[in-house]
Amino acid sequence: MRSAPTASRCLSAEVDTALIERLAKMRGIGDAYHDYRGELKYFSLDTKVGILQAMGCEVEDEKLIASLQQAEIVRSRRLLPLVVAARSARMGFEINVTAQEVGASILWRVILENGSGTEGETSTSDCAETWRGEVAGTWMTRRRFELPLDLPPGYHEFEARIAGGVSDRCALIIAPPACYEPSAIAAGRRLWGVSVQLYTLRSLTNWGIGDFQDLQRLVRWMAACGAGFVGLNPLHALAPADPVRCSPYSASSRRFLNVLYIAVPAVPEFRHCAAVRDRLASLEVASRLDALRARTFVDYQGVADLKFEILTLLYQEFRDRHLATGSARAQAFQAFVAERGAALQMHARFDALDRHFRANTGCSSGWLSWPEAYRDVAGAAAGRFALEHPAEVEFFVYLQWLAHEQLLGVQELTRELGMAIGLYGDYAVGANPSGSETWADRASYSLGAEIGAPPDPLALKGQGWGIPPQDPSAMLAQRLEGFIRLIRNNMRYYGALRLDHVMSLCRLWWVPAGRSATQGAYVYYPLNELLTVLALESARSRCLVVGEDLGVVPDEMRRAMPEFGLYHYKVLLFEKMDGRFRPPHQFAKRALAAATTHDLPTLRSYWEGRDVELRRRLNLYPSAEIEHEIVREREHDREMLLAALRDQGLSPAIPSTHSESFTAELAQALHLYLASSTATLVALQIEDLLGMTEPVNVPGTDAEYPNWQRKLDADIEDMMERSDLAEQFAAINRARMA
Repeated sequence: MRSAPTASRCLSAEVDTALIERLAKMRGIGDAYHDYRGELKYFSLDTKVGILQAMGCEVEDEKLIASLQQAEIVRSRRLLPLVVAARSARMGFEINVTAQEVGASILWRVILENGSGTEGETSTSDCAETWRGEVAGTWMTRRRFELPLDLPPGYHEFEARIAGGVSDRCALIIAPPACYEPSAIAAGRRLWGVSVQLYTLRSLTNWGIGDFQDLQRLVRWMAACGAGFVGLNPLHALAPADPVRCSPYSASSRRFLNVLYIAVPAVPEFRHCAAVRDRLASLEVASRLDALRARTFVDYQGVADLKFEILTLLYQEFRDRHLATGSARAQAFQAFVAERGAALQMHARFDALDRHFRANTGCSSGWLSWPEAYRDVAGAAAGRFALEHPAEVEFFVYLQWLAHEQLLGVQELTRELGMAIGLYGDYAVGANPSGSETWADRASYSLGAEIGAPPDPLALKGQGWGIPPQDPSAMLAQRLEGFIRLIRNNMRYYGALRLDHVMSLCRLWWVPAGRSATQGAYVYYPLNELLTVLALESARSRCLVVGEDLGVVPDEMRRAMPEFGLYHYKVLLFEKMDGRFRPPHQFAKRALAAATTHDLPTLRSYWEGRDVELRRRLNLYPSAEIEHEIVREREHDREMLLAALRDQGLSPAIPSTHSESFTAELAQALHLYLASSTATLVALQIEDLLGMTEPVNVPGTDAEYPNWQRKLDADIEDMMERSDLAEQFAAINRARMA
C-alpha cells in the first residue's frame, strides 16, 4: 500500500507538463468529465500529480522521465497482456514483439482450469499488425494473435514463447454471454421484495441489534406475503475491536462477515453451555439486554461487549465438546477453515491483533495504528503473534464460521420457501484504509488518495468517502485475483447482489490526500475484464447482479450494463422526464426500482421537507441560493408526484394537494405506482411502510449525524401482526401479477 505524500508537490516552471500528461494517461487518469449539469470540466495538472504520487510514481523533475520510461517499458515490452477476457469460445488479443522477432514462431500452450492442456505454433507474420513504434530505443510492433481454440467458461492460463527468445504467460478468463437471471424472471415474472438495514430490526429476542435470527423471521413473513426477495445492507466484516465504527460501507474486509449479526441463542453450543446459562440468569445481564433492546439507536459498544463475552464462553464450549473429541461439528468447522484457507487466517489474525493492541495500548483500531513491525501481513512479528496466541486467532475464525453458517442457513431457507431470489445483498465499493482487507493486500491500495464523487444533486460539495482506491495497474498485475475472490465470497450467500457505485468498474473519482472532493479526477479501470469476471462468477453462483448506477454515469458504463446483463437501479424520486415523473410503463425492464434508498430521505421526510431542514441544520448547502432552489424544486416535485398518481388512477384522498401532510395512503399509492411499472424488480423500503422520518444515513456527514445507528420504530413481531401491512402486500402482489 502506498503511503500519503509527506507534502503537496509544488510544480516548478521547469516541469515538462507533456510528460506528466503522458504518464497520467498511461496510469488511467482521465482528462475531463461532464458534471451532473452537463458542463465539461477539465482536471488540473496539480490533481493529476497528486494522484500519480498516490500511485507511487516518481514525478519530481529529475525522476519523471525515468518513471515514464519504466511505465512504457512495462506496458510494451511484455509479450502478452496480463489478463485476456472474453465472452465467447474463440478469442484474440494483442501481443508485443520486437522488429527482429517478426517472422519468428510463437510456441504456445493453453492450460484449462481443469488442468488439461493444448499446444500449438503460430508465426508472428500471420498475426495482423495493429501498431508499431519505438519504446526506450527498441522498435516494437503490436500484433493480433487469434487463438484457434474453443474454450469453455472458466479461468485458464496461456503460455507463449518466441522461438529462441522471450517467454510469457497470462490469464484467460472466459465467461457466459451475460450475468445470471433466475428462471422465474426468464418466465416473465415481475418480483417484489422489502429492503432493510439488518441492524435496524427490533425484536423481542435480539440483543439490541438486528441479527440473522431476525432475518429468518423477516424471510418467513415476506415469503408468506408473496415477496421474491429481501434486500440487505452490506454485511461485510467491520471492526470487532472498535464496534462504534459502524458504517457498512467502510468495511474492514468485504471478503468476510460482520460477526455482530450472529444470533447468539441460535449457536448450537448455546444449548449445552452451563457457563452461558449461569451468566444469562443474572439480573445484571437481563437488565443490560432490556436496555440494549429499548434504545432508539443501536448501542454498538454495548452490543459488542455482551455478545463477545458470551461468544467467548461458547467458543470454549466448542473447543471442549467438539474440537477435543473430533466430532462431526468439529469436522465441519475444519472443512470451513480449509476451504477459506490463508485469507481466513489472515483476517482472524488481524482481528486478534487489533483487539490486542486496542486493549493493551489504547491505540485506535486498525493496522495503521499498530507498532510498525506488525503492519506487514507476512512479517515475523505478525506470524509470531499467531503462534503465541493461537486461541485468540481461532476465536475469530470460529466467529466467522458461525456468521457463515447462519447467513447461509437463511438463504437456504428462502429456497425452501420458494422465494425466486431470496436474499439480495449489497457489495460496498471499497474498504476502510486501516482494515483487514488493505492489510492483507497492501500492494493494491493507494493510501495517498481516497475515493468519492464529484458534486451532484445529492451532495453538492462532492463526497470523499475515506476509502483508499485500488490501483488498476496493481489489480491487473495480480491478474484480478483479488476482485475474483471478493465477488465470489459475496455471491455465495445471495440470489442477487447489488454493486454499490457500479461505475467503479469503469472509473473512480480519486481525491489526492489533503484536497477537497471537488479537486479529484477520474481514474479508469479495465471494464471489460472486470465485467467478464462478474458474468462468470454470477453464472457459477446463480446470482443476479444489480448495478447501482445513480449519479454521473459514463457512456461506457451505460452501454456495458445491458451488454453484460447487469440490472439498473432506478429510484422513483430521480425518474423524471421533461419535468414530470416517468410513467410506470416507461421504466427500464431490466432494473430494480425503489421509491427511495438508504442515502435518501424516507418518503415521509421527503414529502414534508424534513430532510431539507436537517441538511440546513447540518450546514450541507453550499449557499442559501442552492437551498432555495432545492425548496422550490421540492414543491414542484410534490405537485408532479400527485399528477403522476392521478394519471394512473392511484391518487390518494389525502393528501390531495402538495401542501397537505404525508399519509399512509400516499405511501401505498407510490408503492403501487412502482409495482405497476415495467421494472422486473421492485423493492419497498421498510421505513416507508412504517411511515418513519429519520434517515439511516446523511451523505456528507460523519459525527454530525448518527449515521447507521437508527433502529426501526416497531418490533418485527408487531409488524407481522399488522393487518394494514398485510393488505398493502396483497395489493402489491396483485399489481405485480397484472
